[in-house]
Amino acid sequence: MSIYLGLMSGTSVDAVDAVLARFEPEFELLACHSTPIEPALKQRILELAGATDYGVDDLGRLDRELGELFAESANELIKLSGIPASRISAIGTHGQTIRHRPEQGFTLQIGDPSRIAEQTGITTIADFRRRDVAAGGQGAPLVPAFHRWLFRSSDEDRVIVNIGGMANLTCLAADTDRAVTGFDTGPGNALMDEWIFRELGQAYDTNGDWASDGELIPALLESMLTTPFFSQCAPKSTGRELFNWSWVESHLDHLPQTPSAVDIQATLSELTAQTIAEAVQQLSLTRPTLFVCGGGARNSYLLTRIARLLPDSRITSTAELKLDPDWVEAAAFAWLAWRTDRHQCGNLPEVTGASGERILGAIYPA
Repeated sequence: MSIYLGLMSGTSVDAVDAVLARFEPEFELLACHSTPIEPALKQRILELAGATDYGVDDLGRLDRELGELFAESANELIKLSGIPASRISAIGTHGQTIRHRPEQGFTLQIGDPSRIAEQTGITTIADFRRRDVAAGGQGAPLVPAFHRWLFRSSDEDRVIVNIGGMANLTCLAADTDRAVTGFDTGPGNALMDEWIFRELGQAYDTNGDWASDGELIPALLESMLTTPFFSQCAPKSTGRELFNWSWVESHLDHLPQTPSAVDIQATLSELTAQTIAEAVQQLSLTRPTLFVCGGGARNSYLLTRIARLLPDSRITSTAELKLDPDWVEAAAFAWLAWRTDRHQCGNLPEVTGASGERILGAIYPA
């Protein structure tokens, strides 16, 4: 039984998620573990990701530190699972995105895979996005290929909605002749998390309780929705390069008066809900079921708003499909490592816009 380890740190920059899984003869999640990213390190990552100019030394140090953190997370998971490292075929690591500009032909993730291979003694496969970008694609989202492999059903139309720092969806029509599509919809939790941290010192809005106490600011929502990304056709992907606090402030500046902090949070929540709902409506599916994963799966207020905007859809989480919503993306990168290890393609050109299927990732032998 070949076992693969997946590592994922997303745009929320809150933790490194690690899973052990096998993919044949069928999928099985064997163990999982999450290593928090300390606030000081998170701040340095966000500063580097948001900087227009930064030093190569800063980039190099963070690359090393994150490689060591990813290796620590992998080793801790191996220890907790009781599965010896010798049984693990490879590690698949997404790395931490620092800059994603596919329109300029590049994407950059850090978290030195050489150090992961060195400190775990396990072959490490990394840098999955750049081959797709080199082939003319967005390099993201990559997880729809995994969603198709694991979650597609001929019995119902399904939409997998991942709400991390950014939000993205995968369209899995019951009609298998219909191509799988997937794209980023816009902000997920990132802006809400940043605002509640600025105002209340909390890492995130538990259950969306703070947002639920606020009132929508129609002028602010309408202004934000004029951003061209929302009307852009797929394939498309985005990140903090566009949706950051400076972007929010540029829209707040147009308001005649400064709104209350809680109303801003309510409006940011509604922005996420509306852009997800509008993207689902554009898929032309028949009463699809939405399976939510990522941190947003725990935001009950946000899910309630999405449900009200999509009255013909049932909304649940990927737990119903036997995979906890917290571990879907890490499992996807274990799967991508499995694909690369077998010399099989990992991208979906119809999702990313690449010129064809490609074997993804660079291999760092044990």
